[in-house]
Amino acid sequence: MLTMEEKIKIFKALGNETRFLIFKNVFTGGYTCSIDNNKPYTPKVGQATCVATIAQHFDFALPTISKHLKELKDAKIITMTKRGNKIYIEPNLQIIEELSSCFTTLVDNFSATQQVL
Repeated sequence: MLTMEEKIKIFKALGNETRFLIFKNVFTGGYTCSIDNNKPYTPKVGQATCVATIAQHFDFALPTISKHLKELKDAKIITMTKRGNKIYIEPNLQIIEELSSCFTTLVDNFSATQQVL
């Protein structure tokens, strides 16, 4: 379960427009390969993207993109795996699902309170 400090760290990381857009890109586009250790390399599987591919979508130098990715990684909403000379990024679905359930609980509690009134 996410602690309050971990939730705050996630929101701070996503509070930066560039980091939010990078995170969105990791979820929705630019995918190049699978980094699942249980599956062989399969090109064009929508599971992971490399740093260079992400950088192509932004007008920033690679070190700047890497700095933003580090913030997202520190917030635990992405994972990064190095393979050879490339670093591959995936969304951390476990953390995202947990955060999502927090919002669901808030909405459910709010709705229940509104029905009582």
